[in-house]
Amino acid sequence: MRPTPSIKDFTPEEDLLGFFGPDSISWRIHSDPAFSVGGIRALLLQALHPVAMDGVHQFSVAFETEPWARLTRTAEYVATLTFGTRRDALRQVRRVRGLHRGKSAVEETTGRHFNVDDADLLLWVHNCEVDSLLSTARRAGVPLTDAEADRYVEEQVVAAVLVGCEEADVPRTEAALAAYFDGIRAQLAVTPAARTASRFIVVPPMPNWVQLLTPARPAWATLASLGAATLPQWARRLYGLPGFGLTDAAATAALRAFRQTTLAIPSRVRESPIVRAARERVADAEPLVA
Repeated sequence: MRPTPSIKDFTPEEDLLGFFGPDSISWRIHSDPAFSVGGIRALLLQALHPVAMDGVHQFSVAFETEPWARLTRTAEYVATLTFGTRRDALRQVRRVRGLHRGKSAVEETTGRHFNVDDADLLLWVHNCEVDSLLSTARRAGVPLTDAEADRYVEEQVVAAVLVGCEEADVPRTEAALAAYFDGIRAQLAVTPAARTASRFIVVPPMPNWVQLLTPARPAWATLASLGAATLPQWARRLYGLPGFGLTDAAATAALRAFRQTTLAIPSRVRESPIVRAARERVADAEPLVA
């Protein structure tokens, strides 16, 4: 596994712009309201790999004891990698790689001995994320040409390599990403750990006061339903949710309606602090990088 780059490898201007920058497709997709649905879809898809899911089940105690904290950290990692400075992104990458290091186990259903940071497991997680965020964005109505979709997959190679994937194995086009899933589908299954994880994702535990005094439960139910409904048909069949109450056309229509409704909210409210800070930082840096 290649070492994490050092901030010394980049110029101050590159550090300010981050690994992607405001002209990237990654900024466009990751700042869109559809991102939240794509993230849930990615978690449900990732759970279908027995070995990768076993790593989460055995070593991520917080997944069941502090689920919201874990989800928040995951979202913060992706946001920082996308919108943060390179210094901030590398700090997050080192933290994640440190959490993975030295953890190994045997997955019961396959008998495979694995390390949490095995390159093929990291690649699975990466590809599920890229496929989910891209496909959800396109179905939601984010304006993307085929060339821009390929450019997004290409841009995300950086994220894969930073976390520890072998660069030569990472898909660089939408077609290569689809071919990866065609090749791995025979290895996928809904294990008991995946079933538990999927239940948590769709209906997460919430304190009573949160359910009674906030709109968190219905809001999450909307996101989770859309995340499940936008899974590929083969994944829904594995879960035993072939339609999840919606046809593909209806799921797409609901996703587009969700996006349009959310876009009506002012960006200063809708966008996360990390995204807003990135826009301000880049605007301040324009005279330096022009």
